[in-house]
Formats: sequence, C-alpha cells, structure tokens
Amino acid sequence: MSQAETLSSLDPAEVEKFSKLAAEWWNPNGKMGVLHKFNPVRIDWIKEQVCARLGLDPLVAEPFKGLRFLDIGCGGGLLCEPMARLGASVVGVDPAEKNIRTAQVHATEGGLVIDYRISKAEDLAEAGEKFDVILNMEVIEHVGMPQFFVKSCCAMLNPGGLIFVATLNRTLKSFGLAIVGAEYILRWLPRGTHEWEKFIKPEELREWLSNNGVTVKAESGVVYHPIERVWRRAKDMSVNYMLVGQKG
Repeated sequence: MSQAETLSSLDPAEVEKFSKLAAEWWNPNGKMGVLHKFNPVRIDWIKEQVCARLGLDPLVAEPFKGLRFLDIGCGGGLLCEPMARLGASVVGVDPAEKNIRTAQVHATEGGLVIDYRISKAEDLAEAGEKFDVILNMEVIEHVGMPQFFVKSCCAMLNPGGLIFVATLNRTLKSFGLAIVGAEYILRWLPRGTHEWEKFIKPEELREWLSNNGVTVKAESGVVYHPIERVWRRAKDMSVNYMLVGQKG
C-alpha cells in the first residue's frame, strides 16, 4: 500500500462544510463575500512575486503564459480564473464535488479552459504531477495533517518553482478578530468556518517548507481597513499572512 493510501490530509468535516457553501462562491454579497474583497490583494501579490522571481514581464497581457499552475483547495475557482486570464495553464483541485461543479460551470460561462479535478494534494503527488507555481491560499488551516499536506505540495514543485501559502496566525489577536469578530460579530463568514487550534504560526510553516527543500523568499501580513472596506498588505502578520517559497 502506498503512502498516499495510508495517509490523507483530507478532513471530511471540512469537505462537507464547504460543499454546503458551493452555490455561494460567486456571489460577492453572499457568504463568500469576504473572499471577494480579499481576492485583489492576493492576485496582485501573486502576480508581483511570480514575475519578479521567475523573470517575467508584469506589463504584458499574459505574463504567466507557459507556466503550469496548481490551485489546491480551489473552491469555486476565485483564483483559478484570474490566473488563467494571466496566461497560466491552470489545474484546480478540490475534494468537494459541488465546489468543482460550480467552478466548471462558471469557467465555461466565462469562456475559460481550466482543468478542474475532484482530488487532493497527495493523490496528485503520488501520480507524479509537476507544477511551476502552487497556490495554497486559505486552505492549510482546514486540512487534517498540515505537515504531510505541505510535503505533498512541495513534492509537486519543479526546481525553481514557487509555492504560495496564505493562512491565519495562531495568536490571541487572530482568535479575537478572525473567529469572534469575523464569524460571530460581523458575520463575514459562517460560524464554525475556522478552528483556532488549526491556525499556523509563520515559523512552523517556514520549518515545514524548509524540511522539503523550499526556502521562504517573501512574506506579508494582510490587514482589513474598515473605513475604506478594503484589504491591504501590511507588516503586521499577527492575523492574516501570506508567504512565498521557492524550491532550490
């Protein structure tokens, strides 16, 4: 029996939770509204880092042309679609069938060709899939075995390839803002979306990546500005943060 058959990063409860939200993915005023507000800062940072680290021209229409992207835990395709529009060949993977069906329909309506699959990271790694860029955005805090999940993702990176991770820091501040504030007071997210115990400290993530031959090259906090109602990059990584690592 292979390792991928004996170990699984899948958390069935998390899959069920997000399956129930499938129809909400593309509604900017619905339960996924916070992700729609969050998306511009993610896309800008991904584009900036990929172009800078892989020597691409950010001013051309399709700077990612020729690159193979993987979006793990792609949901309804909120990141897959902009990456495809930037020229990337995109594989979007999610274990929830309803999410994948939602993503497929939306991409077809938009005239985009995206390879959506009902699968998980370790299955792709076991099959020998390789990618230039892997997006792991707001996913790792929902998996059952985060270190194994990171190992599977890193195994799929081509030499010199980039992996992006966005997640939540395990601090008292994140408990107050990301769970109490976002889920119970502001109602940005359905209650129970996050479990504070699954949040990951940046130093933990750096170590897991380093153990798999990936060096963190840049990191940024992301902070919400309530008056302007926008997310912006910041030095403060105590709640939301992003980092990018490169395989040596």
